[in-house]
Amino acid sequence: MPKPLFIALLIAGPTATIAGSGSFLLGLFVLLVVIVANPIVRSIRKARYFASEHFTSLRAAVASLVAEHNAVVGYVAEIRSQGSFELGASSTGQFAHLATFQNDSSWNNRRDRNVAEYAPHVHNASLQVVRNASAEPIKYLMKYFSVRADQDTLADVQRVSGDISRLEEAVMNVRGREADLMARIAPPAFIQKHYSTEFWEQIGAHLSPIAVPYPQYKFQYTSAGGNSAQTTRIRLDTPTLEALSSTLVDKIRWAKSAAGQRALMTNGLRTFIKTRDNYACQYCGISVAAEPHLLLEIDHILPVSRGGLSTPENLQTLCWRCNRTKGARVIA
Repeated sequence: MPKPLFIALLIAGPTATIAGSGSFLLGLFVLLVVIVANPIVRSIRKARYFASEHFTSLRAAVASLVAEHNAVVGYVAEIRSQGSFELGASSTGQFAHLATFQNDSSWNNRRDRNVAEYAPHVHNASLQVVRNASAEPIKYLMKYFSVRADQDTLADVQRVSGDISRLEEAVMNVRGREADLMARIAPPAFIQKHYSTEFWEQIGAHLSPIAVPYPQYKFQYTSAGGNSAQTTRIRLDTPTLEALSSTLVDKIRWAKSAAGQRALMTNGLRTFIKTRDNYACQYCGISVAAEPHLLLEIDHILPVSRGGLSTPENLQTLCWRCNRTKGARVIA
């Protein structure tokens, strides 16, 4: 008798005795539930699966894909560590850490459920300001978080936008690779449910814990007694950053020139450059046609640090390996 079935019968024995004259189908159902759900049996099934020739052959077949996946995971960590995701700050409560606050009220109806938060990304304001910020987030973000309408600020916004967009694409690329690996091996449902971590360890894939650290800005109203509070939250994701860039362009006289208007790096511009370059690296020639999960990035031929603009003639498509190798150099 197979070991899993033997163990299941031992466990199901008392159940079968209690059932006594119960129907055969009920007993069989209980037996099947015990076989599938029992942790000991499940552990045995797991060990057999990972030791099977079928799994071993699949693991060998995807070894090169796993190696590329791990390389991109390392690149994601590199982007995260080198990127800049800060922009502007509120001055309200900047010295709040120098004092302590305590509600000394002895009344039974103390109303201090809500306490004001003081942080660089939080602006404590009147209820009207909080509500206005929800209607005009870009205007109020600029006004209360010291986002000035000048060329330096526009450059900062574009830098943050570029870092976030780059990390977004890299994280999505890793997720796509993991989904592809899972589909290629197609482990049993119980492996995916109970042994997902061990599955990735078995095939040698390093999972990335990194998520895109979108800057979060808050307009917060807290009543004096702490009885009520309202908050408007603004997340600096790609659409918000592009709207902020567009607003800055409209406000900066310099940016109303043709060069200034074309200096905005938007998702639309990135897509245009990739399409123009046939979704292929302009250095090594590899394309998504050859590697569906290829991570492509948009590179400034003349780096921004040397005066390069985000114009189509100064942009090119590179694969992540070539772009990392190039860095801020100018290569003929």
